[in-house]
Amino acid sequence: MSDLTLHTGGAAAQTDGDNRYKAVQQKLKTLAKAMDLASNELEALQRRMRMNAQRAEGLAVAIANAHLDKKFIAMTSQVSVALGGAALEVKKLHETAREVSGLAHDTRRTHARLYEGLDTVRSSRRERTPKPGFFAH
Repeated sequence: MSDLTLHTGGAAAQTDGDNRYKAVQQKLKTLAKAMDLASNELEALQRRMRMNAQRAEGLAVAIANAHLDKKFIAMTSQVSVALGGAALEVKKLHETAREVSGLAHDTRRTHARLYEGLDTVRSSRRERTPKPGFFAH
């Protein structure tokens, strides 16, 4: 029986049109957190898959040593190879999730560096700010 469980720990970032500074910061934070969580879970999944592949390989050897039918040895070996291949693909997915997480953290920092000052000025004054493009005419 599998011990895999569905985790819904990270709330999905809303993909609405809210592009205010704080909303974008929150969306980037949520994305980075979700990718960090996914990366950790994928890493654990990869370890379990490799261990199961090794156990299946050991079982194939035990079946061979017990002189059982060769088809059972072949099937068990195929399971071991399949799990090993799947573990490699999970490793690639883990690396991608880690990369996306890093990029989300970097983007959040860059966004803060570029726009935090402007947001502080805009949110601390009582007057309303004109819509974008107002001064272009």
